[in-house]
Amino acid sequence: MNKSYAICYNSQMKNSTTVLESLKSLLISKQVRFDVLDIDNLESGYDFAFVIGGDGTILKAARFFAEFETPIFGINLGRLGFLSQSSLEDLEKSMEAIFADNYKIEKRMMLQANNHNALNDFVIKGDLSSRTSHFALKINGKFVCEYMADGIIISTPTGSTAYGMAAGGPILAPDVDAITIVPICPHTFSARPIVVSDNDEITILPCENNEYKVSADGQIVFSLNEPLVIKKSTHRANLALLADNDFYSILRNKLQWGYSPAKI
Repeated sequence: MNKSYAICYNSQMKNSTTVLESLKSLLISKQVRFDVLDIDNLESGYDFAFVIGGDGTILKAARFFAEFETPIFGINLGRLGFLSQSSLEDLEKSMEAIFADNYKIEKRMMLQANNHNALNDFVIKGDLSSRTSHFALKINGKFVCEYMADGIIISTPTGSTAYGMAAGGPILAPDVDAITIVPICPHTFSARPIVVSDNDEITILPCENNEYKVSADGQIVFSLNEPLVIKKSTHRANLALLADNDFYSILRNKLQWGYSPAKI
């Protein structure tokens, strides 16, 4: 059976049209069926999706296609591109690997809360961004601690290299079955990041019962004035990864690990 492909692209990003036209030419040369979709108007019914954009574009596509178990392959137009596997410069080589089945599918854990899914993280902050907020943390219904902080990041292993890493949280390998809880700028040195099981149910509530804001992957934002329950999603993102792009080589390349300052 011939596969049906989707090309999802972010028309607002610089060079997206250039990469789109290059990818279309390569797919036409392979004589495969494909449709071009704007990232804001995605559709289901495809066996494989190419996603052109930065990590934000890939996150949006990953959340959408997770329900249909459609593999996605990221082509980076952004800055770091932790979730992408290719760029315009090596696009032809990457396509050859894809069509030779020289890739693997990693099923990445997602989180869910308030009928929303997140591949990277949920971030909870007070309604007034200029004020420090007071939160309480429960795990599996049991009180853990209170945080006086600018916010809290609840992250998947995939998201541990995003906002959580910037806030001082640990980096987790993608296949670790865990969730990280990282306070943002806590007002006490005793408030440390926590790593818990992916089967745990995490509850965040504002101690003063004030309204607070929650963002899923930094893209879906909603307000609450009641406890927020976060747990592992029933869906998983399906990332198509090239065989020679392992997690640690991506860290070295993106974060310049192992290089002396003179070489950076």
